[in-house]
Amino acid sequence: MTRTALVTGGSRGLGRAAALALAAAGTDVVVTYVTDRTSADEVVAQIAATGARAAALPLDTTSPAQFAAFTSALRTVLDGWGESGLDVLVNNAGVAGHTPFGSITADAVDALYAIHVRGPVLLTQAVAPMLRDGGHVVNVSTGLTRFTGGGPYSVYASMKGAVEVWTRYLAKELGPRGIAVNTVAPGATATDFGGGVIRDDERYRAMIAGASAMGRVGEPEDIGRVVAAITAPAMAWTTGQRIEASGGQSL
Repeated sequence: MTRTALVTGGSRGLGRAAALALAAAGTDVVVTYVTDRTSADEVVAQIAATGARAAALPLDTTSPAQFAAFTSALRTVLDGWGESGLDVLVNNAGVAGHTPFGSITADAVDALYAIHVRGPVLLTQAVAPMLRDGGHVVNVSTGLTRFTGGGPYSVYASMKGAVEVWTRYLAKELGPRGIAVNTVAPGATATDFGGGVIRDDERYRAMIAGASAMGRVGEPEDIGRVVAAITAPAMAWTTGQRIEASGGQSL
């Protein structure tokens, strides 16, 4: 039996890095994407080059109406691989959201809630019957739940705070099946988050590096390796935890 994983939002950024790191550890991976099939196919090709199996499936995690059809498609992929279920679920799909106080709108709050809270909760519930006993669930949060960043990220960070609380409750729900549930909270990482400022703005990168114990911003691969590490069989006894991967940012 080969280990299998589902990574939402796996066509780019942290999701892509997590998918590649899991594949490098010998795990077959299904990634999801919303519209960019080309990028998703590129990730599948990269995984296949490692010798692991991979597939890409479309999924908008803000649309629970899609979950029944998605789980059916996921089951078809796993059956085609001769696998009975999933060993790893990584709830990664998400977006940044600028909500400066004084101009926060109901639509902005609802949109962040839909992708960062409602989506992971309901998708995990839909996929849970496919999770094999002794598996792992990882919910992606943010370092901003610990260190307070700029005001425009207040609602985004609060939604991730809700995910961290839910992680602990889910750990109790799935614990009897030996399924470990943890949160990974990345610090400032060089992706296209927030318009790519951490990746592209050298002054901003230098400011963050100066406030980090390790003296640099994170790279997607840093987070991918953490996801692969905490979903390894050796981490089966660690559950309900918030694991910050920030290089010691704002200690």
